[in-house]
Amino acid sequence: MNKNQILEEILNEVDKHPEIMSRRDALKYLTISPLAASVLASATVGTTAAVASADVSGKIVIVGGGLAGMSTAARLNNSISNADITVIEPDPLSVSYQPGQTLVGGGIWDLSDIQYKTDDYVPSGVKLIKGSVTAFDPDNNKVTVDGSKEISYDQLVVATGVVLNYAAIKGLDGVITSSGKDNAATKQTITRDGLHSIYFQDGAEATWKGIQELIAKAKAHTGSEKLQAVFTHPNTPLKCGGAPKKIMYLTHSRLVEAGVRDKVELTFYPNGGGMFGIKDYHNAIVKQFEERGFKWNYKHNLIAVDTATKTATFDKWSMVEKDVEDDMGDMVKKKVRVSEPVEVKYDFMHVSPPQKAPDVVGKSKLGSAKSWVTVDKETLQSSFYPNVWSLGDCAGVPMGKTGGSARKQYKVVVDNVISVMGGKTPTAKYDGYTVCPLITGIGTVMLAEFNWASKKTGSGVNAASFPLDPTKERWLMWLLKVYLLKPMTIHGMLSGRA
Repeated sequence: MNKNQILEEILNEVDKHPEIMSRRDALKYLTISPLAASVLASATVGTTAAVASADVSGKIVIVGGGLAGMSTAARLNNSISNADITVIEPDPLSVSYQPGQTLVGGGIWDLSDIQYKTDDYVPSGVKLIKGSVTAFDPDNNKVTVDGSKEISYDQLVVATGVVLNYAAIKGLDGVITSSGKDNAATKQTITRDGLHSIYFQDGAEATWKGIQELIAKAKAHTGSEKLQAVFTHPNTPLKCGGAPKKIMYLTHSRLVEAGVRDKVELTFYPNGGGMFGIKDYHNAIVKQFEERGFKWNYKHNLIAVDTATKTATFDKWSMVEKDVEDDMGDMVKKKVRVSEPVEVKYDFMHVSPPQKAPDVVGKSKLGSAKSWVTVDKETLQSSFYPNVWSLGDCAGVPMGKTGGSARKQYKVVVDNVISVMGGKTPTAKYDGYTVCPLITGIGTVMLAEFNWASKKTGSGVNAASFPLDPTKERWLMWLLKVYLLKPMTIHGMLSGRA
């Protein structure tokens, strides 16, 4: 897809929401903005194969046909002559645009704006098995599909994504294996009576209805005590770590828009001890929270919900220095974790569920003690099997469960798979880059970018793609988030070129 085609796809997206921007204004922005120019360029580069060699051969199996898996399949298909590639994926909507679920939850987009059929994005010549891998046997280079069919491979790429483990919270139901399906049990508790979650498609759509219900309740509210809107962040890694805050910002914007913000108290309950792992971004978010009158309580992990009484129970924890007996019977000072349950009433609550790799891979010989696929964080090669690779949300990489991370990772995996198939050492390295377009309101985004180096320095400046202060909320970044990133993902990454 060339630049003009990408531009037309972006303008088609603009046409769906004329209340935000006209096609004329969008075209003006897109043609004069260096920011837009750089994104359009990134969506069209690499249209020729990075490597093309008849000498590179072998059967490649990719488990997981979501954004990470299908993009990898496309790029491998572009890069290897006579490629033999099989993708195993059960979800007919696996390539749906998950970052858009926040915008659906905030009433910016409709659910149809983010749904894409897997069949439409299978690269020509790539085989698709519509089933689930139920066993991994890396010692014998094979996987089992749906409990019966064995598939062998020379190279295996694991891109299963994560499961949304709502059932880990007492009082909630269900473990959702993909954003667009398997949610019947979860919907018995989430999506109703003020309890919501944007982490699956139906939940995102219901969240917008829930925000509207909160607004109506606030308009009718005459009591002196404010209504309580609660937002949680779990004690596990999770895809799009900024999402719990994004939906809080959007709820705030909708309450302001409706003229009832003064009737609702918004409180954030993260398990961690800060707003963001990068100091620059942490400080910026704290300032944003203060300006909006948000409240927050660190080191609170949601462990139970009583939907009948609308009560959330958090594990409030801290590290306290105590005298403890060591192995020799001597008393020594040691920091130990202490905790207590804290009950919180809510009128509206957004739950970000605990997450993990699917047990079938997390508990296999490829997994780690905490369920993630164990890989070298730079080459993305399995720590145990040299012909196995992993990327995306399921990979045991210390940060970056975002589409932006996958966009960097899949190129590394492709280059390294081709190197190994050619008898060479894998040399391509992932630098830890990830990006979080943190929606801070309707019309503003802080584009938080960072990598391994950022973690060391506490600053995201060195990873910034644009010559702008990355801690500032900007209308330009809103346009990037709402109009450019989806076409770049759907038409760029899924073609293996962006």
